[in-house]
Amino acid sequence: MVTEQLVDLSRLQFAATAMYHFLFVPLTLGMVWLLVIMESAWVMTGKLIYKDMTRFWGKLFGINFALGVTTGITLEFQFGTNWAYYSHYVGDIFGAPLAIEGLMAFFLESTFIGLFFFGWERLSRKQHLMVTVLMAVGTNLSALWILVANGWMQHPVGAEFSFETMRMELTDFWAVLFNPDAQAKFVHTVSAGYVTGAMFVLSISSWYLLRRRDLEFARRSFSIAAAFGFASVCSVIVLGDESGYVVSEAQQTKLAAMEAMWETEPAPASFNLIAFPNEAEMKNDYALHIPWVMGLLGTRSLDQEMPGIRDIVARNRERVETGVDAVRLLEALRADPANADLRTRFDAVKDDLGFGLLLKKYVASMDEVTPELMDRAARDTIPKVAPLFWSFRLMVALGFALLALFGLALWHSVKGDFERKPWLLRWALWFLPMPWIACELGWFVAEYGRQPWTIYGVLPTHLSVSTLSVESLYGSLAGFVGFYTLLLVVEMYLMVRFARQGPGSLGTGRYTNEQHGETAPA
Repeated sequence: MVTEQLVDLSRLQFAATAMYHFLFVPLTLGMVWLLVIMESAWVMTGKLIYKDMTRFWGKLFGINFALGVTTGITLEFQFGTNWAYYSHYVGDIFGAPLAIEGLMAFFLESTFIGLFFFGWERLSRKQHLMVTVLMAVGTNLSALWILVANGWMQHPVGAEFSFETMRMELTDFWAVLFNPDAQAKFVHTVSAGYVTGAMFVLSISSWYLLRRRDLEFARRSFSIAAAFGFASVCSVIVLGDESGYVVSEAQQTKLAAMEAMWETEPAPASFNLIAFPNEAEMKNDYALHIPWVMGLLGTRSLDQEMPGIRDIVARNRERVETGVDAVRLLEALRADPANADLRTRFDAVKDDLGFGLLLKKYVASMDEVTPELMDRAARDTIPKVAPLFWSFRLMVALGFALLALFGLALWHSVKGDFERKPWLLRWALWFLPMPWIACELGWFVAEYGRQPWTIYGVLPTHLSVSTLSVESLYGSLAGFVGFYTLLLVVEMYLMVRFARQGPGSLGTGRYTNEQHGETAPA
């Protein structure tokens, strides 16, 4: 059996690299469509300022994209190095969308990014705009296939376990692709990226306006970002609600933990606005309820109950007991694969095989299982409640704060008086990191809330890791954190440097700090 320390270090290493990588992803997703909008304005109006906007913001996009690729490549290698049994167990399904992402999306994205930067003088306006559009499509396709893979981990469909190969095998590719969890996760995640890109442009444009420099450039950038950001943050909230509804159907355990819902309440359930979860006694020491809200959001009905954690644990206890039988039958079937009776009995209980495998954390053989260990395994199916509860609420609070900011920015853009609202410009400037914080919190809720599973209900995390030494994990973890921190510092330095320089970095002679000191074209 692997040690708990080995599992925790493997999880920590993957979490660290994933969270670092996800610092770059949202900005890439959001900036690319802003570039499409700006370049479309140039093609339609012929005004050079829109070309300058596309080139300047594209330069910052390019810096972020390069470092995002650097941090992302190592993630896929970790599946083979740190999660070897996971790769063996589900590689038939999980590998397909990742391979498509590399062959279709990443190559498309990378090719057109090259044309975007080096094709300004070689392509016509319309041709270059098409390049920018295809670059945006490639970026979003890349996100789609990665989130299809991740969505399958959250809600495994279109596959079944084969006792001959001792692994999950793909049975319906289209079910994997159109998995409701994957689709909801995709639209919610890319919308959050759009908000991040809009906030980036809005914040830097606000800084220019506060310093009274490159005003026409900043005005137009601010207005585009305000409109795009408002539409995007509305999408995030609406699609986030849809994502939560999908979770309520596919991962009731995660939803109950997110809401600190220990007891099954009469429908429609109340929403815990504030709560202080007591994990040991499985209750909240204090909770402030809003009646009906959780039931309406989670079930879209007035009469459907949402199970509480205690009832989920009791239900999972039954599945653990059935899972023990499934593991025993699997072992017998492996010894006698031609036995039709064993095959029939195993097929009847194999859906609970994963719950039986939870006990492998404590015993080597199902003969050692006791009722107390079954109780413990059932309790293990509930992730820690307090981190999920507060992370989710902070993410939601930031979402509504961003809605207010973008709503006011758009309103004053329409009125044309945002330059005379220094409080709004300062708010936009100081809120720059908030979309990243919200994105990281959302990723944490999605992934931590899946525990103790790598594949929800199918493969426990403690069985997924490679056989590595603790010392090697400490070394590689330190190396990754050190290297990624260096990359983050490099990104921050380059971003700050070019943002401070502003559109003058284009060398057109039309902006602040340039030799000719000409004003920007209208």
